[in-house]
Amino acid sequence: MQSSTPAPGHPTLPHVLVVGGGISGLAAAARLSGADGSPRTARVTLAEAGPGFGGKLHTAEVGGVRVDLGAESILARRPEAVELARAVGLGEALQPPATAKAAIWTRGALRPMPAGQLMGVPGDLDALAATGVLSAEGLARVADEPALPPVEPGADVSVGHYVGARLGREVVDRLVEPLLGGVYAGHADRISMRAAVPQLLALAQRGGSLVAGVRALQGAAPANPAPVFTGIDGGVGRLPGAVAEACRAAGAELLTDSPVTGLRRTPDGWSCVVGGRLLTADAVVLAVPAPAAATLLADQAPGAAAELAAVEYAGMALVTLLFRRGGTTGLRGSGLLVPPVDGRLIKASTFSSNKWGWLAESAPDSFALRTSIGRQGDERDLDRDDADLVAGSLADLRAATGLTAPPYASTVTRWRGGLPQYPVGHLDRVERIEKLAAELPGLALCGALYQGVGIPACIASGRRAADLVLGSSRPEGTMGA
Repeated sequence: MQSSTPAPGHPTLPHVLVVGGGISGLAAAARLSGADGSPRTARVTLAEAGPGFGGKLHTAEVGGVRVDLGAESILARRPEAVELARAVGLGEALQPPATAKAAIWTRGALRPMPAGQLMGVPGDLDALAATGVLSAEGLARVADEPALPPVEPGADVSVGHYVGARLGREVVDRLVEPLLGGVYAGHADRISMRAAVPQLLALAQRGGSLVAGVRALQGAAPANPAPVFTGIDGGVGRLPGAVAEACRAAGAELLTDSPVTGLRRTPDGWSCVVGGRLLTADAVVLAVPAPAAATLLADQAPGAAAELAAVEYAGMALVTLLFRRGGTTGLRGSGLLVPPVDGRLIKASTFSSNKWGWLAESAPDSFALRTSIGRQGDERDLDRDDADLVAGSLADLRAATGLTAPPYASTVTRWRGGLPQYPVGHLDRVERIEKLAAELPGLALCGALYQGVGIPACIASGRRAADLVLGSSRPEGTMGA
């Protein structure tokens, strides 16, 4: 079967198949079709195996209230997601958090997040001491750090091992772990500093005190910085739908329930089995998790497939709870983080109705919050039934905040294999994958695996993949063999 019919007026544009309809694949499709304001450079078919677009970005009604059941905020200090939201008509809906004051539930109490820190590494020892997060011994260990001799971290090192050696295990266990784990659902002692916190690696490579380096970074920040994060009125889960609609309006063909089960490089491009039918394409963008990409590339690029198959993933669950607002008056701030060392079921809780003004306004009589459960190597709780996870979340919330009101609605969302892990050497592996994949003309990969797990990083990855596959396109719309 031939690929999709050339768009009117563009019969010579190359045809690109984008495999995967998460935000990375949608960003690639938007770039290629011109839906994001870029010049149109390709005819696009996007194939998504599931029933809808967005991957881990989606909303649903729980107890009559529309809430995010995946990521609920966007890093605003990177421009890509904000740019894309504006390009697809959501600019007016962008909304910063109403509050960003989070707490740490540790050592038997809710304690304020220390000011002046970088991913848990403190720069202001007085502010740290005032929170009570660390013991007197832990504070003394941090205070001794400036006098320690420099330690060369090399090209890469785990965040936990390096910070622990410099500042002591308490900083890692009670500050770094909950913050870093909230992003990657992993372990600080395995997560790559180069991949996850490159600013910290730069400080370490300069030598000297980490505390002094973080303090200098904080001192150089603008006096009135823009919000770090933003949301979208109605939920971040609106973004994929808006991008998909813009892509269709730009002439792209978007398919759901259409798994790609075969890819084969031909002298003229690619032969692709999509939803059981044969399509031809000049180029392919793979915007799927590593296991799926490894399967599709096993025959065509076995070296890349082997590297992809070795990538580890972590699973987690989100428990969303809806309360009558009158029973939640004691909940303050945007939520809480829980260090794994404290042995609780939940790893964090977001008080969504406090954090997002749009949610408080749309459901003034309700209060939505959510808890997160599980991280790499500690995913057995994901096998518990929904009622157990709800009950366990409520027990931890009661112990942390005194909340005793029962929820009137709840739902549990499991993300098994949801987050790629970034161990030491991760970026070297990414470089090997991309180099091996580049041996096949007209192929590029994108997603949370490659240059960051956040929404802006995934969008940037999709755009980059779109540019890479077109870089080897012939003007007449065919690829070189």
